[in-house]
This record gives sequence, C-alpha cells and structure tokens, in this order.
Amino acid sequence: MLNLRAGLVRRFSWQSRGWASASGRSLADVAADDGELRVFVVAGEVSGDTIGSRLMASLKNLSPFPVRFAGVGGPLMIREGLTSLFAMEDISVMGIWELLPHLKKFRVNLRETMEAALVFQPHVVVTIDSKGFSFRLLKQLRDKYDQRRSVGPVHFHYVAPSFWAWKGGEERLTNLAKFVDHIFCILPNEEEICKLNGLGATFVGHPLLEDALQLDQVSGKLSDWKLHGDHEKFKCEHQVPSGATIISLLPGSRLQEVSRMLPIFWDTIKLLKESIPQLLPVIHVAPNQYVEKYIDGAVQRWPTPVTLIPGGKTQLKYDAFSASRLALCTSGTVAVELQLARLPCVVAYRAHFLTELFIRCKAKIPYISLPNILLNSPVIPEALLQDCRPPRLASLLMELLHDEGCRANQVLAADKVIKLLWPSKEVIDTMAGNLCSDYTPSSMAALTLLHYVKPT
Repeated sequence: MLNLRAGLVRRFSWQSRGWASASGRSLADVAADDGELRVFVVAGEVSGDTIGSRLMASLKNLSPFPVRFAGVGGPLMIREGLTSLFAMEDISVMGIWELLPHLKKFRVNLRETMEAALVFQPHVVVTIDSKGFSFRLLKQLRDKYDQRRSVGPVHFHYVAPSFWAWKGGEERLTNLAKFVDHIFCILPNEEEICKLNGLGATFVGHPLLEDALQLDQVSGKLSDWKLHGDHEKFKCEHQVPSGATIISLLPGSRLQEVSRMLPIFWDTIKLLKESIPQLLPVIHVAPNQYVEKYIDGAVQRWPTPVTLIPGGKTQLKYDAFSASRLALCTSGTVAVELQLARLPCVVAYRAHFLTELFIRCKAKIPYISLPNILLNSPVIPEALLQDCRPPRLASLLMELLHDEGCRANQVLAADKVIKLLWPSKEVIDTMAGNLCSDYTPSSMAALTLLHYVKPT
C-alpha cells in the first residue's frame, strides 16, 4: 500500500500545474525529512467538519508517510484522528453584531488555538470556512512567525470567501494574499479571480458532490446525478400516516440562526396546516450539541407531531428528502443538497437588524441561495430579511406545492447547477492523471497540498 501511495504522489508531481519546480521543495519533500506530515486543521461549522474529515482521510490515503493532525473540529474530524482543542461549536458564530455577545470567548479560543499551533509546529495550517475566526488565526500566526524571523507553515484556506457577493470584495483578496498562501475554491470562476488578485487558488469542486460518491450513487453524466432515498423505508420506520404531506424543515446549523429561524418556521407550519390538515413536519437537526439541545426543547412545546432527523447520517437525510413533498430551509449549502435530491424548496433568511442593514448596503447580488447565484435567476423562491415572514413563506410553499411548472423548473435547474460544481474532465486529467476515476474534491485538495511549493 505504501508503494502504491508513493507512486500516486510521484505521478501527480510530474503532472502538477507549476507548484513543483526543479529547485523548489514541495510540502511532501519537506515533511519527508521529518518522517511525518503535521497538519493543523481548524473547522467551526458542521459543513466544515465534513470537508475537514474528508480532506484528512484523503491525506492519510495519498501521503507516502504518516500524517499527524491537531486543531479544532467536530465529530467527523475526531473520527479521522483529530483531538479537538475545544468544541467546534464555540467558534460557530456568523454575522457582525451576532458576534458581540461571544467576543470574549472568541478571543480566548483564538489565543488558545494560535498557541497550540505554535507548539505543534505544523508543516501546513488548513482553515475551513468560518472566515471570521480563520482569517484572524492565519494573520496572527503569520505575524508571529515574521516577528521571530522564522519560516512558518504554509497557510491553506478551504472555501473561498464570497468576494463576488459584496461591493469591494475582489479588492480584499489582495490583502488576503498577505497571510493566505492558497485557497481551495468550491465554485467555478473563483480560481481565476483569486489568481488575478495575487492569491494562489485551485478549483477542487463542491464538497457536497462527495455525498453521491459516499452513497455509491454515481452513474452516467454529471447532470444526471440524483441522490435517491428510500421513501418507503422512511415512512414505515417513522409510522407516517397514509395520505400525509411531509415537509422537510432545515433551520440551519448554528444555534444563533436556528433560534431565530425555527419559530418563524413553526408559525409557517401553523398557517399551512389550515389548508393541509395532514401536514407532517420533519426537522433536520444539525450535528451541533447546542442546536440539538435547543430543538429538543423547542419541539416539546409544539402541539403537532414532529419527526426529528439527527444530523451526520447522510442516507437517512436523503431518505427523508425522498419522502418529502417540499422543503423550507435557511439559506446555506443545504440548497445544493436539496437540488441533489431534486426536492423543490423555498429559501428563507433573517439576521440581526444591524446585520441586515449591512447586507442591504454592501451586497451586490440580488440572491442568497447558491443555485440562484450560479444561474443568475430566481429559480428557487427566496424570502429574505424583512420579507421573511410566516404569511409570505406559507404563500410561497403553497404555490410550490401545487404549481408543477415551478417544481419542474427547480429540477431542471439542478441539472445545470450540479454540472457547474464539478471541475472539467480536462482539469481533473491534468491534476491527477490516471486518478481521475477516483477523483473527489478532497483528493484534489490533498494532492494540491502535498505538492505545493511555497514561493521563495
């Protein structure tokens, strides 16, 4: 097995797109001197935990020598060998004003993380999304090594910041290049724009497409990909009454957004039940200890039956999607999951009123859900900010429930979106040669990391 991995690494180095050079030394070369690759990895979100765990697994599979991890992550990363410094949820805060109540703890966690990274002496630091925490950590680490006049680790960040969504966003990339060496991009065109602004980048593909590989449901063209669930099994196991209309509710993965959105969702369900008496809400619970506790307590006060779907179980999630007639979700990557399942949905979003004011002033695109952004079209109905009210959401859901044309449009759009989220075959062939049949976003990220050569 070791010889196989070494062969794969050598083959990739011959075909890499300029990271290796005759005089430069890759991260793999430097780590070989120590007999191990030390990776300090930080994730603060449920989605980041998934990305991080898959990257860790790919690094262990592709590295010709042992890989040791330290940092912050969730249960999936812990399963891959990480001992987390503290609960990942402690740095899972999104927004400007929402951060203020947590600022003291945020600073303590940041200091603890930086000190742990310095002690670990990593060859590479990988931060995943959670840019508020991640970028502060990378900047402080770079400053600390500069003060010591010593060579620090290479800094990777997984998931480019949404610079395309904000006024002045591209200009900020130039400053980012001062403390981030390379970005793993998950959306098309991000790689090109990052490079134009002096920031190294690689489009590795959207990590959610690995769900299809995990469930072994890959066949035919990308545009034909659909994640099938077992709706009969789901209905049987959860004793769904005959004739019931199931709606999947996805209130988010952070406590702050769930505590804001779940009451709105519940008021929406009460309005819908006036027209759909046999409506059965199914709440997908993110694998976040604070979210789990909040939802468990909240649904005890709901006077209607509710089915809870625990997070972290991919097959069960898609079984529930398959049994559902439609979905209501808080804006996030879940919109892509719903498109993979071809489940029509409505996207909702509320925030602190000062954060909403900032969004109104600074946003330069009219949409918030990724499928609408990629297609530049309101294929998925959105109810945002002050428009996110139960009567409005109930109206959009009723229309989506009964309008087959709107439902069909979302299904057709999914075919286009999924194709956009995967690198072209030419790029995959260039990156990994004969590995293209085993290609995943995480394997491309791992190979890029192993053969990155920091400019001198």
